[in-house]
Amino acid sequence: MRYSLVLIAMALIYHSSAQAQNSARNEGISLGVLNPGKWNAITDVPGVSVGQVTLVEGADVRTGVTAILPHPGNLFQQKVPAAVYVANGFGKLAGSTQIQELGNLESPIILTNTLSVAAGMEGILDYMLFLEGNEEVGSLNAVVGETNDGYLNDIRGRHVKREHVTEAIKKAKTGPVKEGNVGAGTGTICFGFKGGIGTSSRKLPENLGGYTIGVLVQSNFGGVLQIGGQPVGKILGQYSFKNQLESADGSCMIVVATNAPVDARNLERIAKRAIMGLARTGGIASNGSGDYVVAFSTSKELITSPLNVAALDNNAITPLFLAAIEATEEAIINSLFAAEDMKGKKGRQVKALPKEKVKELFSE
Repeated sequence: MRYSLVLIAMALIYHSSAQAQNSARNEGISLGVLNPGKWNAITDVPGVSVGQVTLVEGADVRTGVTAILPHPGNLFQQKVPAAVYVANGFGKLAGSTQIQELGNLESPIILTNTLSVAAGMEGILDYMLFLEGNEEVGSLNAVVGETNDGYLNDIRGRHVKREHVTEAIKKAKTGPVKEGNVGAGTGTICFGFKGGIGTSSRKLPENLGGYTIGVLVQSNFGGVLQIGGQPVGKILGQYSFKNQLESADGSCMIVVATNAPVDARNLERIAKRAIMGLARTGGIASNGSGDYVVAFSTSKELITSPLNVAALDNNAITPLFLAAIEATEEAIINSLFAAEDMKGKKGRQVKALPKEKVKELFSE
């Protein structure tokens, strides 16, 4: 009995510490009308796991890797329905054309910095080719997305290695996801503040299917920050083109997961709505911004017998649209709330969002 009580206490401590991570919702700012899942993370979608490797070394290495796995099995043997939507194509999303052509995903999704896409692909191959059942595999579509962290990170040094990518994949786990200055978000900047990794989820009520949408973002873009409709960037005096000097360029990688039985065509429609969530935050998809969405379904029926399962029809998709918009918006805002000040390459420093000032806007 005492042993059971100890286990319960440990579980409660684990849960509370995970929820204690700085986020908009934990600061009393609730975005949208739908409820989040248990972790308010992409891992609320059953089977989805996230692993991260953070590289902070010396004065100028500020980068890393974030890996998203749709399920714990062999992804090449059990592909998942998937889609890609490109809002602005100034980026390097390796593997995107095969997803668009075939409508499925057969590897983990890796996020890293712009000049480490090749390392991302090598790391995926090192992991996937040696899984049991893949001994004869001679072609594999490695999916790697990126944003440019070169302001704070020595990006030309290409410090992300293939072994870091494999490590991130092997570390992937379900449950709470660390946000802010971690993984692929270690050196990113968003709306002129420190950006990073952010995540959020929405669970539909049972009368709308009870499905979950989870989103993870690597935020590294500009515009005029809005939170819950408040023009926060304008109020704080921090926004693109304020003095015709600040750049709005950057990128945002968005990964959307759902357990709803949705085919590739409707996953693309859901992916398009994720960009509407980005727009809610004030992002403007500038000329030099690579804004990509990769969406996938973990529906077991579609993975194991895709030809014999009826996917949701168009009329049932609208609630998932709203869930994707809200979860994307909150994931981006969470990336800002979780991030901390960072000093990096050439002594440059980027300040975190002044959360206390933001909270004051919502307490009036």
